[in-house]
Amino acid sequence: MFQPKLSVITVVYNDVIGIERTMLSVLNQTYPSIEYILIDGLSTDGTLDVIKKYQDRIKLISERDEGIYDAMNKGLAIATGGYVLFMNSGDEIFAPDTVTKIFAAADNADIYYGETEMINDKGENLGQRRHKTPENFTLKSFKYGMSISHQAIYIKRSLTEPFDHKYALSADIDWILNAAKKAKVIVNTHQYVAKYLVGGMSKKKHRQSLMERFDIMKKYYGLMPTVFNHFVIAFNLGWYWLRNRRTND
Repeated sequence: MFQPKLSVITVVYNDVIGIERTMLSVLNQTYPSIEYILIDGLSTDGTLDVIKKYQDRIKLISERDEGIYDAMNKGLAIATGGYVLFMNSGDEIFAPDTVTKIFAAADNADIYYGETEMINDKGENLGQRRHKTPENFTLKSFKYGMSISHQAIYIKRSLTEPFDHKYALSADIDWILNAAKKAKVIVNTHQYVAKYLVGGMSKKKHRQSLMERFDIMKKYYGLMPTVFNHFVIAFNLGWYWLRNRRTND
């Protein structure tokens, strides 16, 4: 069986409510070869006490950082697995056998991905993301928005580079697209693989997030295609809300 080592990286700062749920979703995996890395930004609300309950099963860095992507880069720098997965505090791996099923889908792919379920801070199901995962993921798949959440994508570590600090809210999109540009074999596992906690910093600073995403898409797709694609995004978003309002009415 193909059983590569997987490095799962969780970054956290002051999330005493969500951190244990995330950690247990990783530590309770049936998959035999997982390296779990926790990057804590010197939490002061009891988060660190929760993390230390499992200290013998994780690698821990607890120190100040310069933001979420600086923390994620610290995790990436010490990862030793053949593949990496970022599972931020509050998010979860979908089920205890998820990682086993992912690597059973195919041998030695560059990228594995799947579908994401949205949850609230109590872990309750809020349904599927508005952006459905593409049947065949390529570099062009993000031109109308982030169709795969970073919690649902397993990337061969040799394809990864550090997150670009130029982007404060959307560097994960740039990171994924940069890896996709190099990837030759990308596998859709056709299953739910992650649970995503709704309401991150990109939602709270939506305008800045959109500007960063436009800049990233321009980098990979060119200016005029990106402008056109954003008209399509706006139309799709308007139609989505109109259709759902009619359904609710």
